[in-house]
This record gives sequence, C-alpha cells and structure tokens, in this order.
Amino acid sequence: MSGKREGGQRLAAYNELREMILDLRLPPGAVVNEQSLANELGYGRMPIHEAIARLAGERFITVLPRRGTVVTAFALQDVLDMFDARQAVEGGIAYLAASRATDVDLATLRKLVKSAGKARKGVHPDEFLAEDMEIHSYLARITKNSFLQDTADLLLLHNLRFWRSHWSTRPPQQHSMMSHEDLLHALEAREPEQAQEAMRAHIASSRQLLQSLF
Repeated sequence: MSGKREGGQRLAAYNELREMILDLRLPPGAVVNEQSLANELGYGRMPIHEAIARLAGERFITVLPRRGTVVTAFALQDVLDMFDARQAVEGGIAYLAASRATDVDLATLRKLVKSAGKARKGVHPDEFLAEDMEIHSYLARITKNSFLQDTADLLLLHNLRFWRSHWSTRPPQQHSMMSHEDLLHALEAREPEQAQEAMRAHIASSRQLLQSLF
C-alpha cells in the first residue's frame, strides 16, 4: 500500500506542478524551489523532485547548472520550432483522421468547432484556448494511435502555455484566434491530403501571426 501511496503522490505532485506552470501561477522564468513547493503543496521533497525532473524532460522546466531551476522561458526560436513540430505531427494526424473518422466522430468534431467559433467572438480568450485544444486533442484521439496522441498532447500543452502567456500582456484580437472551418470541411469530405493541408495552413497562420507580433 505504501508503494501505491508514493506512486499516487508522485503523480499528484507532477499534475499539480504542471498545472501551476500551465496557468501561469509559475510564469516563464520563475524560480522553482523544491522545498518551497513541497511546503506549499503538502508533499515531501522526493515527489516534488521527481515531478521537476519529469517536467524538465518535457521542457516545461529548465535546470541551469550552478544557477538553479526555473520555469522555461519562451525564446522566439523555440516557439517557432514548436510550430514546426505541430505542423509535422498534426498534419499527419489530420491525414489519418480524415480516413478513420466515423460519422459519430465527425458529429462530435462539428460541435467542438461550433463551440470554438462562439468562443472566438467572446471576451475571454482562455475559453477559446480550451476549445481550440479540445479540437486538436480530439483529432489525435480519432487516429486511435497512442504514440500520436501522447506527442500531440505534449505539443498542445506547450502551445496552451505560450498563448496564455502571450495574451496575458497583449489583448488578443479575433483574427488571432484561428478558425477551424476549412479543416472541418476537409475532414467531412474524408479527403486525407486536403485535411493535412488544411491543418498545416491552420498552424502556419498562427506562426505567421506570431512572427508579425515579434
């Protein structure tokens, strides 16, 4: 039982610390102190230490030799690399989803796209980010490929953190919240190559917007 408890504590510490990074309670560049986090979250040093190591492996945390540990900051090239990775991975996901999606899958996706469309017109950008992430994550699940799902989910979490951080200091405009209509139409037509291109174009538009802002 103690082993299960310890395993549960490790997972809980990881999930809580990751959520603090994603919702910017620990913003980019923030110092990560094991003891302080252990005291704040109510865990021992070891679960926090292991959570930090895991998050460092996922690039949410950066260990600076002889200088300490910090939440990974956003360098422009790293963000551009993230968009490149998303285009490669999610383009492939859209290709597979177009040929594997059931009618039920497409009906669910249509509802998600409609909900995201409403969020685009709202005043709370975080609602759109949540809807956008659900669309992209759902597409990965349609492929029924666990390797693609895991890879996409990690990229989408980095994307979520970036836009939350970016929009925390720059009021977002509606045109910066990309529509999913072209992607949905390609998927409904069950055209893999068209779906792949629509996804790549969707992500490329975000990348171009980012570069114009910088």
